[in-house]
This record gives sequence, structure tokens and C-alpha cells, in this order.
Amino acid sequence: MVTINPVEVLLWTFRRNEEDVINLYDTLSSLMEISTGANMLNFGYWNDNTSEPYQAQLNLCKKIGEIGEFESAKYMLDVGSGFSEPARIWQSKYPGLRIACSNINSSQLRFARDLIARQCDSDSHTKTSIDLVNSTSSMIPFARRSFDRVVALESAQHFRPLAGFVKESRRVLKDKGLLVVAIPIISKSIKPDIFKLGILSFTWSSEHYEFDIIKKSVVNNGFDIIETQFIGAEVFAPLAKYYVKNRESLKRKILQKYPRYVETILFKSMQKMKEVSDTRTIDYLLLKCAAK
Repeated sequence: MVTINPVEVLLWTFRRNEEDVINLYDTLSSLMEISTGANMLNFGYWNDNTSEPYQAQLNLCKKIGEIGEFESAKYMLDVGSGFSEPARIWQSKYPGLRIACSNINSSQLRFARDLIARQCDSDSHTKTSIDLVNSTSSMIPFARRSFDRVVALESAQHFRPLAGFVKESRRVLKDKGLLVVAIPIISKSIKPDIFKLGILSFTWSSEHYEFDIIKKSVVNNGFDIIETQFIGAEVFAPLAKYYVKNRESLKRKILQKYPRYVETILFKSMQKMKEVSDTRTIDYLLLKCAAK
């Protein structure tokens, strides 16, 4: 059974520094894994043919690859790479692409390293083109103009300050290289009173960026915005509906690892997430930018 420290919960909810983000994911990432049966930590992109969360996550990875024009890239940086499962998917889809996974969470990097090693051991013909690096989003240990693409797949909501990540992305990107960000956002109207999010004010433990702040960060730090997509309707509500529909079976799995109150809070958060998504109080932004 996972033990949850109330003090750490307060810290990752309100202080939200780098250590708090690490503790958040070390404690709660298994909830996503239980719900999806996979090692990805994103909400996914749902369409008419999507029946379960892992399919939605694969859809989102595919969408990022298309928006980011990965087929023409040679070297990509994935910042906040989680367990590096998206990188493995992209590397399989685009075998000519080498990927560096940057992550502040060393335990997630160890998991990814072990998984990649097991994959290579089981198939002697498998060669990995994935590099794993322990670093923050604002101090990326690569030389100037190293990459064709920089991606932050549902990780930039934790980067503080966001401008630090954008500046570093511009530094390591080649001229005309692409920055692709997938990030949950809030509407401008709610910024003065974040508690309008209800229970999500406490369970959405990240920075609460609005589109104008993100736009200002990229435009003021050497990028042109090429494309924006707001896909919240295809992200939040379908996931919430899936959880409600399958709650009993998911609850049984969750209670094997977490106290009952964790599942109750998760359920109420899912209900609230659908509500505020339907009113466009929250949205999900896909952003494509070109380095000047």
C-alpha cells in the first residue's frame, strides 16, 4: 500500500518546487499506470475510434509526431520525458530519429533505462537511439543548436519559470527548429480566483498557465508561433467519461495499492474536470513554434 505524507501533499499542491514535483510523480504516477495499463503519463487524445486510455495516449503521441514533423528531424529533445515511453514509440515510428530524454526524476530515468536494456537484451537486433539525461527544464546540458526538435509532452505545466524552459529550448534548437508543447491550460477569466476549479484547485498540482502567458513566453524568447490547437474537448471529457463508466473495475485495482480516499478524490476530480472542460474553464493546448 502506498503511504501518502500529508505534508508532502501540501507542498506539491502549493509550493510546487522541483522536489515537490518529483514526490508528486513518485507517489501518484501509479494511478495513471493502473488506469491505462501502460507507462505513459498523459491524458491522451480521444476520437470516435478510441475505446480506452492507452489508445488515447498513442493517439496523442501520433499527433505530436505529425505536428512536430518528426519524419524530417534527426535529433530531438524530449523535456520532462517521464518513463520515456513516448520516446520509444516515436523512435519506433521514426527510426532515423535520435531522441534525448531529459527528466528531473532520476527514478523514472532508471525505470526507462532498465526497460530499454531489457528490450535490447531480448532482441539482439534491437538498437536504441534514445539517450537519457537527468536535468531540469531550465538548465539543459547540451550545446547550442544541438537539436532539430524540442518537445514537452504534458510536462511544461510543471516548469517554473516557463520562460526559463523556452529560453533553453531556443538555445539548444537549430535555427528554424521546432518547439512543440502539449499542455493543460486555464482560461484567463479564472486566473484571479483559481479556487473556481473546485477540487481541482488542490488535485491539479501544477502551475496554472493561461494561453496568453505561454504565447508571451515563446514570442519574447526567439520563436514564431506556427500552429495552435485547443483540443480540451477531445482530452478531458472523454477520459472522465471512461473513468466513470469503468469506475468499479478501476477502483478494485487502485485499492490494491492506494487507500480508499485516494480513489474517492480521483473520482470527484474526474467529475469536476469534465464540468470545467465543458465550460472551457480549462483547455488543452498544442503549440508549434519555429526558432527564429
